[in-house]
Amino acid sequence: MANASGFFTHPSIPNLRSRIHVPIRVSGSGFCVSSRFSKRVLCSSVSSIDKHASSSPSEYQRPRLVPSGCKLIGCGSAVPSLLISNDDLAKIVDTNDEWIATRTGIRNRRVVSGKDSLVGLAVEAATKALEMAEVVPEDIDLVLMCTSTPDDLFGAAPQIQKALGCTKNPLAYDITAACSGFVLGLVSAACHIRGGGFKNVLVIGADSLSRFVDWTDRGTCILFGDAAGAVVVQACDIEDDGLFSFDVHSDGDGRRHLNASVKESQNDGESSSNGSVFGDFPPKQSSYSCIQMNGKEVFRFAVKCVPQSIESALQKAGLPASAIDWLLLHQANQRIIDSVATRLHFPPERVISNLANYGNTSAASIPLALDEAVRSGKVKPGHTIATSGFGAGLTWGSAIVRWR
Repeated sequence: MANASGFFTHPSIPNLRSRIHVPIRVSGSGFCVSSRFSKRVLCSSVSSIDKHASSSPSEYQRPRLVPSGCKLIGCGSAVPSLLISNDDLAKIVDTNDEWIATRTGIRNRRVVSGKDSLVGLAVEAATKALEMAEVVPEDIDLVLMCTSTPDDLFGAAPQIQKALGCTKNPLAYDITAACSGFVLGLVSAACHIRGGGFKNVLVIGADSLSRFVDWTDRGTCILFGDAAGAVVVQACDIEDDGLFSFDVHSDGDGRRHLNASVKESQNDGESSSNGSVFGDFPPKQSSYSCIQMNGKEVFRFAVKCVPQSIESALQKAGLPASAIDWLLLHQANQRIIDSVATRLHFPPERVISNLANYGNTSAASIPLALDEAVRSGKVKPGHTIATSGFGAGLTWGSAIVRWR
């Protein structure tokens, strides 16, 4: 039967807590920590019962606690072929290149069109990440698709799993957290590895917000682009652990500042029946509205909450800011990136930004920027990165990770 922790126990087997005498506490990062292990141990998993144990359930020997780490070992990215510049936007809305660049830092963005699809971009990014990691699709244990704009209402992850050729039918599911999605995907991957025994987890951030943008609204249409990015997170010995800590939050009260709500179609025919009790049935067909955003409030939220979150993650990792090689934020607005970096006293040369070329690509922005930084040689093995995602929900989260 399932106990409160979610793990299954046999009724005839003594409770594990009464058999395990290693002191356990819950760390600030949210993972389980044994005080006998290194401070870098964020979680422990229970190994299989000793192979020499008696076959009698009542005589099982004490399970061993095996600390497990995880690390990022590969990355990849993909963008649509259609490039839309600020000058292109100026042809359809009252704006210009200088106005957009000054306020956002954005010069170009990529937009899904023609034969492009979000699943196709995700598969391309994932394939590149697997190749860098030298992991074949058959060895993937889990696919996490972080997106708020799937090609299918029921999610895109299983389609990606199939397209990649993961023949062992690993679990694949979507995580919907908009611009915070990728960071939450990293946290989820770590939890599956540390607590579930998974070895290779593919985390993909991909969004196509261009399909939900009002291209006549210069306050929002200038911001968003489409892309996909992916990383492979792999189990490792605790001494090689590369995910040091995380800090995650949400505040539903902030939804009014950034949302794309469901709306009923206004073109449906009569669905009522002479004022009967079934007047509201069948329901009208629904779709999503265009993105609604209060830019000033989102800016205030980001420059306040993101530095606090990163500082909290650093404290949980036991690291000073000086130990961080790179600051990698969700690529929403260059003024937000600069403000957060200033508050955290990060010099500009240690801040990763590719916003000018792609705009705000939501869940794809962090892995896209990471992939470019790795492949250009900027981020090298052993470098420590403070990363943070923030956006609709409102949600925000930070993680302190080491590359490879």
